[in-house]
Amino acid sequence: MPSNPFLNSFTHTNQRTPIWLMRQAGRYMADYRRIREKYSLLEMVKTPELACEITLQPIKTFGLDAAIIFADILPLLEGMGFRLEFLKGEGPKIDNPIRSMTDIEKLRFTPATECLAFTLNTIRLVRRELDKYNIPLIGFSGAPFTLASYAIEGGSSKDQSLTKQFIHTHPEHWHMFMEKLSLMIADYLLAQAQAGAQVLQIFDSWAGALSPFDYEIYVMPHLQKIIEITKKSEVPLIYFSTGTSGFLDIIKKLNVNAFSIDWRIDIKNAWQTLGTNKTLQGNLDPNLLFAPWSELKKHTEQIINQVCSIHPDKKGFIFNLGHGILQKTPEDQVKRLVDFVKSN
Repeated sequence: MPSNPFLNSFTHTNQRTPIWLMRQAGRYMADYRRIREKYSLLEMVKTPELACEITLQPIKTFGLDAAIIFADILPLLEGMGFRLEFLKGEGPKIDNPIRSMTDIEKLRFTPATECLAFTLNTIRLVRRELDKYNIPLIGFSGAPFTLASYAIEGGSSKDQSLTKQFIHTHPEHWHMFMEKLSLMIADYLLAQAQAGAQVLQIFDSWAGALSPFDYEIYVMPHLQKIIEITKKSEVPLIYFSTGTSGFLDIIKKLNVNAFSIDWRIDIKNAWQTLGTNKTLQGNLDPNLLFAPWSELKKHTEQIINQVCSIHPDKKGFIFNLGHGILQKTPEDQVKRLVDFVKSN
């Protein structure tokens, strides 16, 4: 594959700022909504032809520098024995959440090639299509803490209260659960690389609910194990977390190729903590895509200027949002943002 700005960013040799956007394939796009009218979320995720089409939609529409596979982090839990459904207007629901040691003991390990074969097949389909665009493909998984939160809370939670109570009340059971999750996650990430994913990202959306102390004791050892195993794939690995600006000095110990950060810290300050030799990704607030172009442009330029204050050649940086694109985001704003970043 010829040189690509996104892949080059991991070696600090990119000639311009590359851009892709978290949740870039999704419900803000009219093309996606037309498919969604006919199928449920799980039907789309578990049908490789549909997931392939959805993955390619933003590439064809906006000319982004990387594609991310259309999938969801939660089907992995089904492979462990959890019963998952998505309720209209409510989001994901786990019908048999973790409530006791017995629940953890009953959890099983199922190879990704069996329980997540649909996503692996989607990766193979997408790779064949992406070659004509010279665009690399990103695979991903949820991080163990984030997945554990869904499994314990029984769905989404604003504060992960039940999860934190479980950690502090049953620390030994917690570590057992995290070990089982970590083996599933590492196997899944390796399988994605083998199927054709050229970059892997670990999503830790709820890590910011923890204190730095709890993160270092109850989460980090399991992340390190996943990373150690996944490194065997020899593809770049990105770690993404939100609300963690207060403990980047701990996160920097993770042996990944890049860190994706949210909008709660300047890129310059994040780089100084994480190490200027690391690739950074981020960190525009997704809400700014609803602002007038003059305001969106101002904030975009501010991020790029922060990058230039550390790396005048803008190398080792991937422009992205600090979290996923929000529903009802105007598509014309996405196009404008992508074109502007690609020109800088």
